[in-house]
Amino acid sequence: MTRPRAVLAMNPRLVHAVFDEAALARLRRAADVDTGRVLAELDSARSRDALAGAEILVAGWDAPVVRAEHLPGTERLRAVVYAGGVAATCLEDPAAFAARGVVAANARAANSGPVAEYTLAMILLANKRVLAEERRYRASRTLPDHFGAYAGRGNYRQTVGIVGASTVGRAVLGLLRPFDLDVLLYDPTLTAEQAAALGARLVPLDELMAHSRVVSLHQPLTPATRGRIDAGRLALMPDGATLVNTARGAVVDQDALLAEVRTGRIDAVLDVTEPEPPDPGSKLWALDNVVLTPHLAGSLGGELHRIGDAVADEVERFAAGRPFAHPEDLAASARTRVW
Repeated sequence: MTRPRAVLAMNPRLVHAVFDEAALARLRRAADVDTGRVLAELDSARSRDALAGAEILVAGWDAPVVRAEHLPGTERLRAVVYAGGVAATCLEDPAAFAARGVVAANARAANSGPVAEYTLAMILLANKRVLAEERRYRASRTLPDHFGAYAGRGNYRQTVGIVGASTVGRAVLGLLRPFDLDVLLYDPTLTAEQAAALGARLVPLDELMAHSRVVSLHQPLTPATRGRIDAGRLALMPDGATLVNTARGAVVDQDALLAEVRTGRIDAVLDVTEPEPPDPGSKLWALDNVVLTPHLAGSLGGELHRIGDAVADEVERFAAGRPFAHPEDLAASARTRVW
């Protein structure tokens, strides 16, 4: 059987970060691809020629966008496999490709594990107020009154709120199952029965905000979710609660968040912000009750190889005539524009 022609398009530095030698070898066996050649742009004649011959576009972060002027040179394209969350990111008009029968897959599931692990760690630490207590201990160099100082802390029977049963949200729900926690879930696309099957109790968003000791955000960024966590909803959070955001910075009203955390009433763990990073003069940098991490919850270091393996799996499936394990609906991506 003839191997389909493939081309890589992404940040050239990403190739060896994501694909180890075994994954690159798998790509070469499954497809006719030069893994030493990576398209970082699509405007040169050489790049357009490479794209024109491709049946599979293996793309990744910082991939050049296939724009309208490139469409006449993509007649042979049949599949997009994306080493990231949304394959449609690298297409200016995903619906046009969907209409032509182009299929797509992404590595969102492969990247969800590390985000869920980060989230679980932050939830468990937040319920014990570990980061605040570490600062107190370092400053005082004295032991606290363990029976009197920690009322209301700990993970036993605490309430955790998960906003969004996305791929990552579902992975977090799975990791929370072994713990003695009351888990609330807000997701308007689910029924109470579906939420219960995930180990959570479905509630309205305001109820979740008002009753959760930790609120963890996992909704996509869409016009409907932009700024949904606003001043009113932040004000509903109990004193001493923690907001964890590994979704997108813009799902939270950033001015309202800054105003709330500056009071010291609630804490925040922010792996994402809007803008990213925060402006150099932002007060977020100076607040002891805010943990800022540089968008590292997702795959990094050796974890990136899980994404490379997932991409190689999908290319092998396509080459063998089998459906993708993790397909993406390009037409739906075009409608929601979640990236």
